[in-house]
Amino acid sequence: MRHAFVLFSLIAAPVSAGPVIAPVALYGPMAPVQKLAQMPAQMPAMPPAIAARALAAHNRERVRLGETPLVWDEALAQGALDWAQELARSGRFDHAPAIRRKRAGENLFMGTAGAYPIEAMVEQFIAERDDFLPGTFPAVTRDGNWHNVAHYTQIVWRGTRRVGCAVARARRDDVLVCRYWPAGNIFGQRVP
Repeated sequence: MRHAFVLFSLIAAPVSAGPVIAPVALYGPMAPVQKLAQMPAQMPAMPPAIAARALAAHNRERVRLGETPLVWDEALAQGALDWAQELARSGRFDHAPAIRRKRAGENLFMGTAGAYPIEAMVEQFIAERDDFLPGTFPAVTRDGNWHNVAHYTQIVWRGTRRVGCAVARARRDDVLVCRYWPAGNIFGQRVP
């Protein structure tokens, strides 16, 4: 039996700067700066072909609405991978604290391990458009409960420019975490 869950997208406060991403380096006599260049490159959070499919799934909907396509952000994807792995290990299903995700927007999906290709996972978020009404957030849903469309509104949020996603396998489930910058779902702002 297949199952899937999505957790509503978080509300974000307006912020003025993107996530701070910096290489880790040791300073001082034990670690000269030139050693930094010798460090191995970090593995991508997702295989490039799957990352391209996740990005394309997001951008099909944005383009349909006339919004600017998102670009893949590996730093966001690495943060998403860290959180997806933590959720898979712990068995929890909740959003990362805002400080941990550097105030990025976040969508979560969990479903039967191996049952959902990446496009189907993202489509679970996009399917919320059936309940969506264009307007000023949070008054953007047919039934008055913005939580029912928050994944969708984060994906199509006009100001969002970058996305990074990752999947981790739990005992029985796959956990998808997608991070968005700048975050959407800001009260008082218009949603396409």
